[in-house]
Amino acid sequence: MIRRLLSDDAGFTEQLNQLLRVDAAELIRIREVVAGVIAQVRQGGDAALLAYTSKFDDLDVSSVSELEVTKDRLQLAFDNIDSLVREALQVSAYRVLAYHEKQKAALGGKDWTYVDDDGNRLGQLVRSISRVGIYAPGGKASYPSTVIMTAIPARVAGVKEITLLVPTPGGVVNETLFAAAHIAGVDRVFTIGGAQAIAAMAYGTETIDKVDKIIGPGNIYVSSAKQMVFGDVGIDMVAGPSEVVIVADNTANVDWLVMDMFAQAEHDEMAQAILVSWDDSLLNAVTASLERGLQVREEQPPRLDIIRQSIVDRGALIKVSDAEEAMRIVNIIAPEHLELAVDDPQPLLQLVQNAGAIFVGHQTAEVVGDYTAGPSHVLPTGGSARFASPLGIYDFQVRSSLIHCSAIGAVKLSRDAAILAKEEGLTAHAESANYRLQG
Repeated sequence: MIRRLLSDDAGFTEQLNQLLRVDAAELIRIREVVAGVIAQVRQGGDAALLAYTSKFDDLDVSSVSELEVTKDRLQLAFDNIDSLVREALQVSAYRVLAYHEKQKAALGGKDWTYVDDDGNRLGQLVRSISRVGIYAPGGKASYPSTVIMTAIPARVAGVKEITLLVPTPGGVVNETLFAAAHIAGVDRVFTIGGAQAIAAMAYGTETIDKVDKIIGPGNIYVSSAKQMVFGDVGIDMVAGPSEVVIVADNTANVDWLVMDMFAQAEHDEMAQAILVSWDDSLLNAVTASLERGLQVREEQPPRLDIIRQSIVDRGALIKVSDAEEAMRIVNIIAPEHLELAVDDPQPLLQLVQNAGAIFVGHQTAEVVGDYTAGPSHVLPTGGSARFASPLGIYDFQVRSSLIHCSAIGAVKLSRDAAILAKEEGLTAHAESANYRLQG
């Protein structure tokens, strides 16, 4: 049912690469479609948005302003959702707020300067981005938690205006998502989705203001659009299928491991759940539990077919020789989520080089990171944890280098600058520096 890889097999590296590879056969066609959408919205503004909203979301309105959700409507959603859901949203929001306030304090989100021996003042000015656009998936895959996990860090960082765009295919609204937007203090909300939403935020229309940076996950059309507009506007990252790697020993609870794998797999068919262990008995027990859990039964989870396809097509159990080899493979995969389900996780934690979020110990399920732990659940996927970080307050800030020369410092710095500029053949640069030497 689920493939098993052995790290000491001669072909293991190629097998692992094949497991991690995402089929990009459709990517060229999708990019052509997305490029056309972006061009039309950039040129046609509101009119193009209305045409695409009618075509893709089956919503026919006469103006984009009709797609804007009022603050009163958000408040109404907040007031009317189930009280337990409302309280859980508020707990999530509180914890995300607290975490990112501590993150801001720890990272020093303020200007800093120092004065060198020659009296030159050097440092940085730290400023929040002025205007951020958030994209949240809608329709059958609608995630209110994404609004909490993106808008609140932006607020903590000091972003002045937050615009949220979310599709509502056929006019179907997720009330909990609207409630989340109310809790997070989003400024403007429009029921617009797809590549056209990304184009509208990137370039602006008559009704939607151009933003400085676009945040949030989406399908392959949305991800492609974010890639294409990058440079004209900032983006957080290009999100791929969600993934988890679990490192487990014989002290792990097999049922917990399997359910954590199922939780990841139910995102979509391309989601990936991988378990790594050096214990044969554990791997055999997990295999048996997986097979039982994936059997068709009368009362089965509504997304069991998705879970099954994800586990069969993209899941794996990897047998390694020891814990150190397990961590070497983890760092090659660079997973979005990493669980350390072992008796003593601290030594393994010290070996982690590449991971988006790390869940330490048997009691820590990955799902708490999705909703209530505090860190943003917007994480690097597809191996990008090798060079990217979780969404944080730093994603909503820009920094300017500060250089203020003293009279003595200007002479010393200009003299060496002129020498280096002349060496590089930039005569005007050298002369500019020499002017300061002449007083």
